[in-house]
Amino acid sequence: MENEQNLREQIYDFLKTKEPELVFASTNERPLILDYFDLDKFNPELAENLLENAEELLDLFDEVVGDFNLETKTEIQFKNLPKTQSIRIRNLRTKHINKFLTVEGMVKVASEVKPRIYETIYECQECGEKFSLEQRGSTLIKPFICPNCKKRSGFKFLEKKMYDSRWITLQEPFEITSGEKPGEIKIFLKKSLTTPEMQRITDPGNRIFVNGILKELPRIIRGREATQSDIYIEANYVELAEKEIEEIEISKEDEKKILELAKQPDIYEKLVNSLAPSIYGNKEIKEAILLQLFGGTPAELPDGIHIRGDIHILLVGDPATAKSQLLKLSSRLIPRSRYVSGKGVTGAGLISTVRKDEFTGGWVLEAGALILCNKGMLAVDEFEKMDREDMVAMHEALEQGTVSIAKASIVATLPAQTSILAGANPKLGRFDIYTPIADQIIIPPTLLSRFDLKFALRDIPNPEEDRKLVDHVLSVRKDLKITEPDIPQDLLRKYIAYSKQNVKQVELSDETLETFKKFFIDMRSKYTEEDRIVPITFRQFEALIRLAQASAKIKLRKKTIKEDAEKAIRIMQASLRQLGFDAESKKLDIDRMESSVTGTQRSKIRILLDIIDKLEKEEKEVSIEDVGASAEDEGITDWQDLIQKLKREGLLYEPKSGYLKKV
Repeated sequence: MENEQNLREQIYDFLKTKEPELVFASTNERPLILDYFDLDKFNPELAENLLENAEELLDLFDEVVGDFNLETKTEIQFKNLPKTQSIRIRNLRTKHINKFLTVEGMVKVASEVKPRIYETIYECQECGEKFSLEQRGSTLIKPFICPNCKKRSGFKFLEKKMYDSRWITLQEPFEITSGEKPGEIKIFLKKSLTTPEMQRITDPGNRIFVNGILKELPRIIRGREATQSDIYIEANYVELAEKEIEEIEISKEDEKKILELAKQPDIYEKLVNSLAPSIYGNKEIKEAILLQLFGGTPAELPDGIHIRGDIHILLVGDPATAKSQLLKLSSRLIPRSRYVSGKGVTGAGLISTVRKDEFTGGWVLEAGALILCNKGMLAVDEFEKMDREDMVAMHEALEQGTVSIAKASIVATLPAQTSILAGANPKLGRFDIYTPIADQIIIPPTLLSRFDLKFALRDIPNPEEDRKLVDHVLSVRKDLKITEPDIPQDLLRKYIAYSKQNVKQVELSDETLETFKKFFIDMRSKYTEEDRIVPITFRQFEALIRLAQASAKIKLRKKTIKEDAEKAIRIMQASLRQLGFDAESKKLDIDRMESSVTGTQRSKIRILLDIIDKLEKEEKEVSIEDVGASAEDEGITDWQDLIQKLKREGLLYEPKSGYLKKV
């Protein structure tokens, strides 16, 4: 490196041109953020030197700042490094060590902010010399020899200087690593990069750009330095990527194609047909998934209540009905989306976890898939195979769009505005239309109710439909071009991205609200108090609004029309018909979709419990035989099943064989 004094003069000359900004930053106790291209214009040689010898140059910048008459010393940060310095995390190599680089990724793990010693001051007891030691490693360095009298012992510790620090782990973006294991790198943040504002930016789930110096950290094995080292980046500047769905670049030519498509009267049908064209049928389910991809618009009420815009869908069905393929194909259509299997995912992997980090030795917060997919989609196959505790942990994320953590002194609320597309298999292999969904899949009813739409994919022998399906499969095998979508997948991705970029809020028209109001009231008014059946709840009403907003987004409209409301109602009715129809009462019953007890069963259970109450008053012990006889008199033929259900739920027990007692 060239003469240090010469470099100091060059740096001073450059900073002199930025003196007003320097004074402002100092007065407000903020870092001075410099544009690299300003330095390159002023002194190209110095700018090139900064990239190649980053640590030495940045130290000199910090020292030269002290030559200015400032209230407080200001940190120097550089933004907008050349594109040549932007390196994929997986491509970082030895040749990049000590270079000034830019990396992009998602924050996966973050530690607490903790003080770190960077300088210690000692006094020699022999000659009185005061000297400082720079602390750069992970262990404290103690003085070995006095720089003045050369004595090797007798040093008095005077003081230590500290700054705030934090470690994070950055993971490569999803769209870069589709189908591959994403690369990861540790990032060291210090001083102004750990303020409360910067801490929010570098919390798990956020996508950021980091400018910094790639450094090596020797591994210590049994107290000795190993031949292999770890690498990390000491950050100089961090900014939020703020891309989310905007990560997809849309050219002027793409925009022209999208606007032309949006004007076509059959655009909705074309988009539906372009979603998994190789999968035969399931049109209503494909429509629902298409609306999910576009999504509704979230709202924040004046009292602080958050109304989500994400649409959640559950697919339950028989084997070989293309559930997994629908999930996989759908998750590829928008950025920040992932496909996971319930067999291989835990609550920690799905939500988040707090663990001890081997690298830092402290507690770190590690984001799960729901947080990493914030503003995207998470497709969860074999949903029923997840542990019940892990499912319970999803409640907040599905309804509020956040994940709250309070473990090992780490308290945080992370964003998880993620659309969930889940697939589940019935316990007995095939779906039974006569049994409530909650009895067929092991999913808590409270979680079931948070899905806006639920569909059943059934494999029912039907000669005509089977012939069409076989013809479709054979045609696809014979000529792959048959499954070419009306809209190519790349353009479909851009169409969705364009809609989300340009239609951020959708207003509900009066005719939409009136249509929903009439549908909702008409549905509920068909059922009396005596029925004890609820056909639709306010959760479905909110879901209708989200579906209508998504329908408007498809046409790039910022206000809904009656057509959007009718489309939302049609899809909601399809969902209710498939899973909410009670064959016994011949009526729609929302409890069939969200509970293990239907309205009809609830009425029978009430009668059954009244019978037990009456018999308990007449005699001390109530026999199952007497309960059954009285139940049959009331027309309840399935009383044995109901008694077993009440015993499982802890409402009844047998004090001795053949007898019942209420808890």
